[in-house]
Amino acid sequence: MPIKKLGGKQGFADLLWKGTLLVEHKSLGRDLDKAFAQAKDYFPGLQDYELPKYILVSDFARFRLHDLEEGTQHEFALHELHQHLHLFSFITGYQKRQYAAEDPANIEAAELMGRLHDQLLANGYAGHKLEVLLVRILFCLFAEDTAIFEKDAFRVFLEEHTRPDGSDVGGQLAQWFSVLDQAEGQRQRTLPDYLRALPYVNGSLFTEFFAFPAFDDALRQQLIRCTYFDWSRISPAIFGSLFQSVTDPVKRRNLGAHYTSEANILKVIQGLFLDELRQELDAAGLNRPRLDALHRRLERICFLDPSCGCGNFLVVTYRELRLLELEILKRQYRRENAPQTVNLNLFARVQVDQAYGIEVEEFPARIAEVAMWLMDHQLNLRLSETFGELYVRLPLTRTARIIHGNALTTDWKTVAPKDQLTYILGNPPFIGQHFQTDEQKAEMARIFSGVGSAGQLDYVAAWYLKAARYIQGTDVKVAFVSTNSITQGEQVGILWGEMLRRYHIKIHFAHRTFRWSNEARGNAAVYCVIVGFGVNSPKQAVLYEYQTVKSTPLARVVPRINPYLVDTDDTLVLNRAKPLCPVPPILWGSKPTDGGNLIMSDDEKNELLKKEPASAKFIRPLTGAREFLYNEPRWCLWLVNASPSELKALPEVMKRVEAVKEFRAASKAASTRDYAKFATLFRQRAQPDTDYLIIPGVSSENRKYIPIGFMSSEVIATDLCRIIPDATPYLFGILTSQMHMAWMRQVCGRLKSDFRYSGTLVYNNFPFPPTPSPKQTTAVEAAAQQVLAARAQFPQESLAALYDSLSMPPALVKAHQQLDKAVDLCYRLAAFPTELSRLEFLFEQYRQLQAPLLPPATKKPPARPNPLFSLPLRIGWKHPLRPTAYMPDFSSILLSYRPDLDVLTGRWSADSPLAGIRADYEAVLVAGRTHHTARWLLDVRRRVQLSVDVLGWVTHDWLPRTIVALAPARPRMAYLITPAREQAFLSNAVTQPDMQHILDPARPYDLRLFNDEGEAMRWLTS
Repeated sequence: MPIKKLGGKQGFADLLWKGTLLVEHKSLGRDLDKAFAQAKDYFPGLQDYELPKYILVSDFARFRLHDLEEGTQHEFALHELHQHLHLFSFITGYQKRQYAAEDPANIEAAELMGRLHDQLLANGYAGHKLEVLLVRILFCLFAEDTAIFEKDAFRVFLEEHTRPDGSDVGGQLAQWFSVLDQAEGQRQRTLPDYLRALPYVNGSLFTEFFAFPAFDDALRQQLIRCTYFDWSRISPAIFGSLFQSVTDPVKRRNLGAHYTSEANILKVIQGLFLDELRQELDAAGLNRPRLDALHRRLERICFLDPSCGCGNFLVVTYRELRLLELEILKRQYRRENAPQTVNLNLFARVQVDQAYGIEVEEFPARIAEVAMWLMDHQLNLRLSETFGELYVRLPLTRTARIIHGNALTTDWKTVAPKDQLTYILGNPPFIGQHFQTDEQKAEMARIFSGVGSAGQLDYVAAWYLKAARYIQGTDVKVAFVSTNSITQGEQVGILWGEMLRRYHIKIHFAHRTFRWSNEARGNAAVYCVIVGFGVNSPKQAVLYEYQTVKSTPLARVVPRINPYLVDTDDTLVLNRAKPLCPVPPILWGSKPTDGGNLIMSDDEKNELLKKEPASAKFIRPLTGAREFLYNEPRWCLWLVNASPSELKALPEVMKRVEAVKEFRAASKAASTRDYAKFATLFRQRAQPDTDYLIIPGVSSENRKYIPIGFMSSEVIATDLCRIIPDATPYLFGILTSQMHMAWMRQVCGRLKSDFRYSGTLVYNNFPFPPTPSPKQTTAVEAAAQQVLAARAQFPQESLAALYDSLSMPPALVKAHQQLDKAVDLCYRLAAFPTELSRLEFLFEQYRQLQAPLLPPATKKPPARPNPLFSLPLRIGWKHPLRPTAYMPDFSSILLSYRPDLDVLTGRWSADSPLAGIRADYEAVLVAGRTHHTARWLLDVRRRVQLSVDVLGWVTHDWLPRTIVALAPARPRMAYLITPAREQAFLSNAVTQPDMQHILDPARPYDLRLFNDEGEAMRWLTS
């Protein structure tokens, strides 16, 4: 064949099979190395898609086959040719392939098909018919490279049986597809040979009829160029994602970021069932009955992916089952012991219709079906090679049962009957609460109806709950990939509280947090966990731990796994209003809600001081999380003690106050509008009079330690920080240690992937060292001072820089290491080798600490009630700790206490005489002191009388006594009142003075009126 060589010289190759093979023969005894070099000299004269994958050189006595992709060569004599025929299997279209997860061929294939897609789209061919056409073409490209069709049949059809100008390509494709959908007996007898040779595919892939596009020369050439690519190099496991990338230019550029790697899929199915099946295979050895029993088991396995996308999980799962089946058949019918023929139709029992799927988008569902057929065919070829008998499942009579529908609104039993299913698996969508659409939020609300605080859950949680409901009364096992948020923070109590208590779920295996990503361009990492569970207790639980999020997992057999993926009991950490241990309370910083008008930058502060030097008295340094971490100066107007005359003398300050008033008055929230009356003040104030410990509310996940520090009382901390007044160096040392950081990382919530420190969840539940000795306390204090001293060596550096994972100074690293050792010794003498060992210890400590708070199984009320007595009540509250009711004999009030929120609720059922109302209020005070709580919800909606006497007594008698009785705690009272009664109290000339007095934010208590109970509870617990 004539080919232009480098430099323009004409050359002649003995044979060129474009895109596959180049042959160069030499005379007997000639140098085969020179023959190979001459063959490569032809490459410059070939188009990229014409370059061969193999070069065969020979002198007619010796042959040498070079595999250019693998970089290997095989040499043999002519008389040995029959022993090496397997090397030439590419001639028939079958080749062994090792699929690399990030094979550049995947990107090349996507770009080829992408250009075809773009040209068709530019010609006005779009929508459903374009997608169907591309899937059919993609199937044909696979088919001619994997022996479904004769080798290169599709290419030959396009090159030799369509016009060069492309004018008849659309019509010819229509006929080609039509023949593929016809049984041989139904085809026209006058069809040309190249169409009669096509197999009957069936499976509905080629059934739908639609208008075909008009091709031109360029479009025809692009389609032909696709046929020169070796499509056998593309694993069906990524077939679907490959196709989706074709139709989306952004995804095409980032191919790999949009499909799950096979290695990650295997983590799911190995723990779910594959490891167990392999162990059973190893135990069976060559025992024919045991192998046959295992084979029968494989035949009965059915699996569902309820968010299957393009079928990645289904394809890999099916492949692994077929490979196990192949190994069983090899052991049962080894060639040396097998009969002359093996009926593969009888022995190959695992079928594609054992796979079930649900997919919300129609086209990925159809793609998944095709991907399953392609994988099935490749495995059939592998079976054929093993037993020397061609085995092809055509026409397609069985298909994966994939339903187009919304998994959250579809009854899974209608897709996969419970009595047939064995496993549920997959990778449901990761969508945080703030990114869910209104429709998705409505779906979550339906799934979690009756479950409190479900609006905080990640979208993936709905698949967990649906699966838990589905598997009730069955042996079905489940394994999902999820964002690690469902095993951290508040989501654990919400989701797993329901999963454990109502559905009695047991975790069978789990992968702790790891990085779920492929090394692809533009790929964003997601931090995930894998959780496998069922309703039955596992024979043994397996916990996979990662030293870093990128490392190889280490498996550990454990007796149980809790929802935090820790080897300990199923203890849930819930929001707690007060610390579990005897430590100072933690508070939110002060919340301005000012539209930025009370807060100033350096320049704004200096400008104000130029205009009004007298305002310096009211300017205070301000810090939020960012200011604290990055040394960014900010300032605020702190007008708590400003008198009216002082404010009137500062017109620039008053402009800012007026802007605050306008901002709050325009708010959609009624509670914010109420605070327009107090525009000189922060909306919520918690600034202590003493120095305090400050913890940033949000900190980077990349820091080993959250930077914590001491702050002067002169610095106003915003609500973006948590503060602990009167903290000691010992407390600082405990909180900045690895023990506390390990607890925080597991229990805290997340903002994106950053840590969100919660006082009610992290600090209040943390198991502090129970009984540190004076020596241990002193050691922690000394080590804590060394940490502060190490920081002080770098006065110009921000805490963010000092605690950067890469640039943390060695002196600070060593100081923290010494502090960690000192804190560890406060817990036990033995070292903690891993973070997981710390967590297991801390969770056991937590379980023991909260155990005494749980009520006895039965508790009888006293035989004779006192004026205040306890009764176990259930008032629609599902927390395991029961509230306590207080009901005086003569009272119309019902009082109950919620320990999880530290809130005392009093509800009046009717009006009472003045004496009765006074008795009710005294009961509230006694109950508050009994439970050591100053957070009270007082529901007066059923009291309709406007009693001046009651209001005056509460304002000037009861409230002052309450303040003294609860000191040093600051009372926080939310009154639930009807809008009409609120308006009557506020507008009546007689009651107005007392109402203004009682609602004055300068009083030593917090008191607010609410019409909505949910809003009142949020305010009380904020």
